[in-house]
Amino acid sequence: MSERKSDPDRDDSERAFFGRRKGHKLRQHQAELIDHLLPHLALDIDRDAPADACEIFDPAADDLRLEIGFGGGEHLAAEAQNFTTTGFIGCEPYVNGMAKILAQIEAANIANIRLFAGDAAELLAWLPKASLSRIDLIHPDPWPKRRHWKRRFVQDRTIAAMARVLKPNGEFRFVCDIDDYCAWTLSHLARSPDFKWLAERADDFRQPWPGYTMTRYGRKAAREGRKAAYLRFRRVG
Repeated sequence: MSERKSDPDRDDSERAFFGRRKGHKLRQHQAELIDHLLPHLALDIDRDAPADACEIFDPAADDLRLEIGFGGGEHLAAEAQNFTTTGFIGCEPYVNGMAKILAQIEAANIANIRLFAGDAAELLAWLPKASLSRIDLIHPDPWPKRRHWKRRFVQDRTIAAMARVLKPNGEFRFVCDIDDYCAWTLSHLARSPDFKWLAERADDFRQPWPGYTMTRYGRKAAREGRKAAYLRFRRVG
């Protein structure tokens, strides 16, 4: 669910968020990164997950977080550089987005990111129970037409899947500038016994949380007059 508008007519039999896998033609160096750097960082979910998911990294990370649909990778790269002992998994089926994060990893020599170029639901099913401290979903595809709402990432089944892999008191954080999808997310999380919305006042969801890295899509939305909501939910129980 990366920061883009997907083709609503794409065949639903194609996996990975029903989204486009490739857009603009990759530049030569981007293609080289996909061919040569990505294999070293890509998770292979056909293998058994380690009992301790922090051992995905060598040396093992102190903590583990996931960003679903990282788009251009600005937020993911910034978080990884700010929290160097935390391991980050970035999930993005869109090839151009993958090329962008790889370029940032190479340029800044970021060592604490691993990548998955596929369906986040499959990744969540692969990860061990209570292995993540946080999951971020930032400006996902909104799928505004009613007949496409089933394609939104936030569904009862994915909320249950996130609850399984989040540690107690772990967080799911959601950023979106589409009012309908924000309301959809709030209503779905409200009926889950596994999550509590953390907002106590309006600014808790109107303003980014401290340290938030604004993405290019977020800046574009602001220029076009759309205000984003910044929703935080804690895993309870």
